[in-house]
Amino acid sequence: MSDQTHSFYDMHAHGFVRVATATPASRTGDVAHNTAGVIAEAKKAHEQNVDLVVYPELCLSSYAIDDLLLQNALLDRAEQAVAEVVEASADLSPVLVIGAPLRRNSKIYNCALVIAGGELLGVIPKSYLPNYREFYEKRYFAHGRNCVDLWISVAGEEVPFGVDLVFAASNLRGFTFGVEICEDFWAPNPPGTLAALAGAHILCNLSASPITIGRADDRHLHCRSSSARSICAYAYSASGHGESTTDLAWDGQGVIYEMGDLLAESERFDREPELCVVDIDTDRIAAERMRNQTFSDAAEAHANENGRPEDHFRRIVFDHAYAEGDVGLNRPIRRFPFVPNRQHALDEDCFEAFNIQVDALMRRIEATHAKSLIIGISGGLDSTHALIVAAKACDRLGLPRTAIRGYTMPGFGTSDNTKSNAWKLMEAMEITAEEIDIKPAANRMLEDMGHPYSKGEPVYDVTFENVQAGLRTDYLFRLAGQHGGFVVGTGDLSELALGWCTYGVGDHMSHYGVNAGVPKTLIQYLIRWTIQTEQFSQACSDVLGAVLDTEISPELVPAGSDGAMQSTEQKIGPYELNDFFLHHTIRWGQRPGKIAFLAYHAWRDAKAGLWPAGFPEARKNEYDLAEIAKWLESFLKRFFGFSQFKRSALPNGPKVSSGGALSPRGDWRAPSDAVADVWLEELRNGLPFD
Repeated sequence: MSDQTHSFYDMHAHGFVRVATATPASRTGDVAHNTAGVIAEAKKAHEQNVDLVVYPELCLSSYAIDDLLLQNALLDRAEQAVAEVVEASADLSPVLVIGAPLRRNSKIYNCALVIAGGELLGVIPKSYLPNYREFYEKRYFAHGRNCVDLWISVAGEEVPFGVDLVFAASNLRGFTFGVEICEDFWAPNPPGTLAALAGAHILCNLSASPITIGRADDRHLHCRSSSARSICAYAYSASGHGESTTDLAWDGQGVIYEMGDLLAESERFDREPELCVVDIDTDRIAAERMRNQTFSDAAEAHANENGRPEDHFRRIVFDHAYAEGDVGLNRPIRRFPFVPNRQHALDEDCFEAFNIQVDALMRRIEATHAKSLIIGISGGLDSTHALIVAAKACDRLGLPRTAIRGYTMPGFGTSDNTKSNAWKLMEAMEITAEEIDIKPAANRMLEDMGHPYSKGEPVYDVTFENVQAGLRTDYLFRLAGQHGGFVVGTGDLSELALGWCTYGVGDHMSHYGVNAGVPKTLIQYLIRWTIQTEQFSQACSDVLGAVLDTEISPELVPAGSDGAMQSTEQKIGPYELNDFFLHHTIRWGQRPGKIAFLAYHAWRDAKAGLWPAGFPEARKNEYDLAEIAKWLESFLKRFFGFSQFKRSALPNGPKVSSGGALSPRGDWRAPSDAVADVWLEELRNGLPFD
């Protein structure tokens, strides 16, 4: 029984921060109206348990008011408005980042103000002032590029002022942010980059940015680029309805990116006030910076006489009044992180994944001057995909498909269905097809070993299984030598992660592992894509469909008395969960407790969230937390506890997904004699079970 009040259910405990862009109600130059709009959105954000709200540029005064910005009456009223927002924030949980014109030393600055818990924490001036085409900011404002280690008086309070500020919550790990203003991120050297190098996980951009055709795409480009290059989250908020339309128009675009991924976007040209809310994973950001040494090198390269950015930036620390407990998770989580998920680019993504394998195999054929490609065809997913990759490689190289020598090798557990599919596939692909019955050789080996099965006892242990798997690969290697070719491996990334492969002369080994970088869920999807895009004949597509409909099984044990075949997923868990665990383990280094939290939100309700385009309705599964925890524990034992020695001796094979591969020459290096205790302990301590 789980405890719903447990910290497991609190997204903040897993490094998430809820961020919103706000498009408040505004009226040109009406400070009182604009202030009320800012406070109204802050209250809505409070009700939605938002941690950080980013408003548009100069939202208190309005942006497009030209010489009114030089009027003392307006500047006085804007400063009074800051005090009103500060007072209103005392009873609200979100940190507010608002825009206002402020005076300092007889200069006016275009400023961002950070407000939290009834306190003005700091003020950041705009660094780059556009003064071209429709923009005339240098007419009113002084730039803030050289403003460091300064203070400013606002509504009777002295607060930090400058472009050297990073804000950090003392009680919420990862909640650190910096601020830049509109034109700043159009500059070749955006000041937000230095804030990121100083430790900010989130960059906020208060923008006015009038809308013209194509400018929304330009904003996306810059936000995506900034979030990817600076390894951060980027929250951008542009002015909307209510600004002056004397010569310009406004669309109120709000976007939030995380390391190049678009997480949320507001509705543009909306007359009503709007909050665009999403949860940022600061743990993921920190982990990526930790493993990306270029980021650290850049911080060193930007050192000045005061040291690195993290040394000379002022860190403004505050206590954050966030809502504890289960506030849900407002964030898209991909159930299939290895599978293309973008409808508009689905064909492009699948084309790319498939052709990485095809091109890699073509190069290996050319390099070895192979006369043939040897593949064991079982009628299952992996060998089927390896065959279609090999067929496409031969087509591209102008080789006859008969150069592919496919061997189906029935053993003690081979079903009529998979054997039939294997033959149909080989015939439809028009390759050289043969059959070798391995049962006589397996019987002889078991008899020589004195195995109980040879004496008539129904003992179907690992030895019984591995004799068959080893014989198949042994035959393939000898056939490769006989026919002047090499063995194309069929084992996939998921099996390598779980150690679900026979070491050495077994399905673990080949001359070239074409599937080694492709997990089971992606193989399933690529086969579907092959059918949908008619890569091969209709006869091939019919067989591919039949393969997809067959339960995944190693078919090494005879069917039971009820006719049921050996089931892989009943033994090691659903591949869709294992691939989810694998991605978050090897790509992001997430804690097991957090992986369980993410899986819980991704998989607990089949009706919620997005599924990959074209995913079969009947296969849309859901899992409760107990089942997720069961299979995650199994995954951790298999991945960290006893499978690495197999991965340390992998044959060559291409990396396919940015999610990673497990080659010791690529993404993953680990000792073969490590234990899983640390990960198992973290999982058990993090779960809400008695």
